[in-house]
Amino acid sequence: MNRLRDAAELIKLRIQAMALLVAVAALWLASRHNGAAFDAAVLPHLLAGFALVCSGAAALNQVLEADVDARMQRTRLRPIPAGRIARRTVLALSLTAAAAGVAWLAWRVNPLCAGLSLTMLAVYDFAYTPLKRITPLNTIVGAFPGAMPALVGWSAAGYGLDFVAGMLFAILFLWQIPHFIAIAWIHREDYRRAGFRMITLADAEGRASGRQAVSWALALVPASLLPSLAGAGPAYFCGALLLSLGFLAAALRFRLGSSLPRARSLLRVSLVYLPLLLLLLAADAAPAAAR
Repeated sequence: MNRLRDAAELIKLRIQAMALLVAVAALWLASRHNGAAFDAAVLPHLLAGFALVCSGAAALNQVLEADVDARMQRTRLRPIPAGRIARRTVLALSLTAAAAGVAWLAWRVNPLCAGLSLTMLAVYDFAYTPLKRITPLNTIVGAFPGAMPALVGWSAAGYGLDFVAGMLFAILFLWQIPHFIAIAWIHREDYRRAGFRMITLADAEGRASGRQAVSWALALVPASLLPSLAGAGPAYFCGALLLSLGFLAAALRFRLGSSLPRARSLLRVSLVYLPLLLLLLAADAAPAAAR
């Protein structure tokens, strides 16, 4: 059981589950948008290959940040800083998993899907990860790989990328920034000890953090409605509007008083928002030929 817990922590299992959910939803939506039946045969290959890439990316992140993980309360008991697994062992496993995942996607899905997965890993581990120690803009950079599962899943359907895939990417990108700001506020003292340059560290009263959360949540409202221009029906429009306004309300509440409970509330709302929005979109989507 301890080995399983360590493995789950190394691959950041909960984050990976969300990434896989997004990729599967995007695969479904791409098929429906192009007027085709859902290709169930590609699903296990997408899940297997993308899970390997995500696992490799998450484990490699912990290799690169083992020193700072040891300084933070919430991460000091992770397998590498706690000494349960050697850093070089995780490095070898992470690179092997990532390479296997990219190769599997290229072979059994398509090269575009594999290339997008590799791009996601590269930006996450070699741009976002080092930038956390350099600039508060790391949050914006980190939103790019965080939104990539939408493109990976969409490309797996075999129709390339189009404007609707860009809509999904934009929704995920905008959603992540208030989500990350809430996390950065909750763990700001840990991030200070680690030497990370987060917007919340130079923002004792939370005004800048609150403004940023509101600005990005406000931009998410019209972005979340864009799929209606591509065929999503009134049920999606109404549901997306209500969800996005609720997310904006949580961000506004955080802006009016950036306390720990309000940051936690914003985080909880963000975690509910995305799966519900994807469920609405998947349930409401219809083949383009039927529109």
